Amino acid sequence: MRITKVYTRTGDSGKTALVGGTRVPKNHDRINAYGTVDELNAILGIIVAHTRESNQPEIFEPVEAPLLRIQNHLFNVGADLATLPEHRWAGMIRVGTQDVDWLEGEIDRLNEGLDPLKEFILPGGGIISTFCHQARTVCRRAERESMFLLDLDLEAEDLGVLTYLNRLSDYLFVLGRWVAKTSNETETFWRRNA
Repeated sequence: MRITKVYTRTGDSGKTALVGGTRVPKNHDRINAYGTVDELNAILGIIVAHTRESNQPEIFEPVEAPLLRIQNHLFNVGADLATLPEHRWAGMIRVGTQDVDWLEGEIDRLNEGLDPLKEFILPGGGIISTFCHQARTVCRRAERESMFLLDLDLEAEDLGVLTYLNRLSDYLFVLGRWVAKTSNETETFWRRNA
């Protein structure tokens, strides 16, 4: 893909083109879903930027490469959501089982040194862990919005996006906790009677 001009003027009337050329309103469920994935990707970029500037190699080095890989996965997720099933092509890159398995391995790696949770924690901590929690909530929204695009007659490969987003939100939760612990930040537990 080569982009030579940022503006096209083709969306000025409130419609945009999906992969394959079908034009839909900009508030279409498909646009909302991949727009939220794009929002999530931008938050991950903020996390990477903050880890680079943190002067904490113990945080930056273990998380930069995985987050960049996830950002690339999210571009594939966005392309998948922007493509109607009838416009998919042979060899189209879609997230799948191998990507979910990799995420689960990353979750297990980060979770190894964390104490088991005895109560819900409040989103927070330092700036990096807080952005991890925000990314988790946006990821959950992307998952919910992607549900609108699915029919009842799903093939296993069509569950790739949903499964990936579900596991990614788990990863982001654990990443937030791991960053907090590595940075010696206190986790604040939910107090029902606060």
